[in-house]
Amino acid sequence: MGQFKRSLSLQTTIAIVVGGVIGSGIFMKPALMASQLGSPILLLSVWVVAGLITLFGALSNAELAAMFPETGGQYVFFKKIYGNGFAFLYGWAAFAVFNTGGNASIAYVCSQYTNYFIELPRFSAATEHAFLWHIPWVGNIFPLENIGVKALTICIILLLSFISYRSVQYGGALQRVFTLLKVIAIILLIGGVLGSGKGSMHNMVAVLPAAPQGWDLLGAYVAAIAGAFWAYDGWNNITFVAGEVRDPQRNIPKSLFAGLSFCILIYVLINLAYIYVLPIDQLAASSFVASDAAKATWGAIGGSVIALIVIISTFGTTNSNVLATARVTFAMGEENRWFHWAGKVHPNYQTPGNALWLNAVWAVILIISGSFDMLTDMLIFVSWFFYGMSALGVLILRKRMKDAPRFYKVWGYPYVPLVFIGFTAFFLCSTLYKDIHNYQNGTAPVINALLGALIACIGIPIYFFSRKRKG
Repeated sequence: MGQFKRSLSLQTTIAIVVGGVIGSGIFMKPALMASQLGSPILLLSVWVVAGLITLFGALSNAELAAMFPETGGQYVFFKKIYGNGFAFLYGWAAFAVFNTGGNASIAYVCSQYTNYFIELPRFSAATEHAFLWHIPWVGNIFPLENIGVKALTICIILLLSFISYRSVQYGGALQRVFTLLKVIAIILLIGGVLGSGKGSMHNMVAVLPAAPQGWDLLGAYVAAIAGAFWAYDGWNNITFVAGEVRDPQRNIPKSLFAGLSFCILIYVLINLAYIYVLPIDQLAASSFVASDAAKATWGAIGGSVIALIVIISTFGTTNSNVLATARVTFAMGEENRWFHWAGKVHPNYQTPGNALWLNAVWAVILIISGSFDMLTDMLIFVSWFFYGMSALGVLILRKRMKDAPRFYKVWGYPYVPLVFIGFTAFFLCSTLYKDIHNYQNGTAPVINALLGALIACIGIPIYFFSRKRKG
């Protein structure tokens, strides 16, 4: 891969972190999380806990990014720590599960909020469930389910892939507009709702009658944290462009700390705004929580305005992620003959065109196969396995490369990475247990974690059969 110019300043890197994190999750997940927990106080605590755990993982990764400030992010880290095979498995999982799945999920939210204005077509329930794909040991997938939303999501992915394919400048200009509108959305939602005087702080202490207790509460809390993790995901996008960051040893750690701290504050305030105007029963039952909160504050026009801004926000986040996530697929092409085609730069447009279209095609397949919640649960499980392995890599390199220069050392070592590794192990085990339990009870058609792991593990035989022969 060619060398990139280091032109990204600290302000830009902070913007990349914030822009990569704040996307669709905060507009979709709070309603489901409220129904799982049944308590506004617990809902707010989830956003703080998930934010702090994410920050621990990000700061651990920042030590690696400062040591190896190269474009490719965790793909580069894993080559240094675990070797080419594990790095390829990460690259494959990024391509097959969490990068393309993340792009599909964010675009899916954009399409769902379009339903607020236009009722997108869908088949009858009988037709939707008449055609299914059965995956042994995983479950059933219904490709015809919610077909109108899926079709629009596919169009969004293909359109933004085409824009990034033709020109990085066009995609960048588009992103600046959507980022500005996203900031406006956040200011309107928090300031307008909390300052309206049309809510009640009494909503903070109301609890759903069927709120979980005991061990059920622990399971519900873990499930809610998974939703919050999805909303915080995207912070590692900054490592994908580490080779283009000015003074990366200083600016990457600073941008991760400042950017994620800002996101934690924003997420708590947005949820506080939702709770202020929507009692817990209404919040838990909401399909368009941001729009419903605005509607309760400003009437019908408020819901429409917020729904439109959510569409613009998620459209912009999808646009930024489409090109950023294709960099990992592009990087794999250098060392793998099956992906060699994806590692080529377009001769006219100077873009990673082949990688963009490969990601787009697979994202379309994921869109057809799953819903928003299925996609996010699947990709969060797999991506957090690799986040945990990154933090473990910090401990390994402290032993293996004792004398290597470290321009940034993770604060609180070894406790911060150890806490993150321990929590990651607990989160992965509890998520798998919850998914299997829900599948056995018939409340979920698919074991999402197992499906994601199965797709990721397909990369093992692919690696051995597709390695470039040397000599």
